[in-house]
Amino acid sequence: MTQESHSQSDYGAKLDFSQTMSYGDYLHLDSVLSAQHPLSPDHNEMLFIIIHHVSELWLKLILHELTATRECVKQDTLQSAFKMTARATRILEQMISAWSVLTTLTPSEYSRIRPSLGNASGFQSYQYRLLEFVLGNKNAVMVKPHQHDPQVSARLESELRAPSLYDEALRLLARRGFPLAPAVLERDWAKSYTPHASVEQAWLEVYQNTERHWDLYELAEELLDLEDLFRQWRFRHVSTVERVIGYKPGTGGTAGVPYLRNQVNVVLFPELWKVRTAL
Repeated sequence: MTQESHSQSDYGAKLDFSQTMSYGDYLHLDSVLSAQHPLSPDHNEMLFIIIHHVSELWLKLILHELTATRECVKQDTLQSAFKMTARATRILEQMISAWSVLTTLTPSEYSRIRPSLGNASGFQSYQYRLLEFVLGNKNAVMVKPHQHDPQVSARLESELRAPSLYDEALRLLARRGFPLAPAVLERDWAKSYTPHASVEQAWLEVYQNTERHWDLYELAEELLDLEDLFRQWRFRHVSTVERVIGYKPGTGGTAGVPYLRNQVNVVLFPELWKVRTAL
């Protein structure tokens, strides 16, 4: 008996997929693995494309998790929300690690790829904009780069005008009896959230009485984990861009590193950070 036939008989692996679904069929690998189309002759462009494909797949999953998390918070089913938020933070860890792979692309190597990109830029990632909107960083201007695609534009507009994950957390606080100001609970969801003293006071009570408000306390910490990892992802982004292109403008027309540094400073859940000083 040959080594090959011995191995097959020992493990009983199915070998004929002419009439049934295989691994590649289930994952549609023909589509996934044929989606990389370098436009330059440079060897390194494959790395650049695949890193961005992987990032978009992770963004798809994190949106899947966080939109479901938001619904769970809305329905006060927090145990499920905690599981999905924890998964979202693990996804962000993977996305942070991916920058280390991209930093193997040197400035001279990227300069040979860049002309092929035209005005294509991560700035135009509609999934990233959806994620920002879900997390509460609302800006109607960010819908404009997608007006050429009615389906994507409509999805962004819908998310822009929906309560964010943090908005739903604050509505939950109000349902639990915390006296939040009407300006917090009845506002234009299409605008970024403005911090309010009544919210800080509510979170302060949660943190000072953790046994009484344990699930809200856990929700607060899950949200902090999420923003912490998101900040780290943004920081690694700007650091990688500075390493590869310095202070050149971005291909999408932004100022590049200065624009990205400004984004690092955006605070999503302000009272959860501020309350630490008051404790």
